[in-house]
Amino acid sequence: MTSREKIFDNLVGDLEYHPKRALLYLALGVAALAAWAFAPQGHRPDVVRMVLAAGGLALLLKGIFLLRKRSDGLGGPTKLLDLGKLEIPEPFPLSTRRTFPPLPAVVAQLTQDFGAGALLLGPLLRAANVVTDYSNNLPSFQVFLSGAGLFLAGWLIRRLTPPPHIQG
Repeated sequence: MTSREKIFDNLVGDLEYHPKRALLYLALGVAALAAWAFAPQGHRPDVVRMVLAAGGLALLLKGIFLLRKRSDGLGGPTKLLDLGKLEIPEPFPLSTRRTFPPLPAVVAQLTQDFGAGALLLGPLLRAANVVTDYSNNLPSFQVFLSGAGLFLAGWLIRRLTPPPHIQG
């Protein structure tokens, strides 16, 4: 597996249907956005507020993807219903139901996803500085750096914890 495939699998490989994780992601995304909305505002944009907003949006988007029942991940094949034939989906057998991953894996993935929002927002803020001539008040590099730090922290947590035991 190439490094590009590892990165893609790490970022988007776990977007299949998982309602319990989706609720966790949605709740934490709403909490981060609420902390952003109710944080005291200063006269200039704050790095922490921007990281909270970007991370909260990233968690909300991933939570929505985790709620999609008919997908095999991002860009996976989806089944469209034929309006002439209404099929009632059968419940998943117990052997194929997804279990909640171990806590270190969830914390690592949440940290990575939260940091990915800020990591992607940093360059967009730099472009906004150039386009709007906002006197370079948007802290693009600090937001990018904090997102990279959070993403790296999640990656380290994932690498330092033992993989879950597979029961066969």
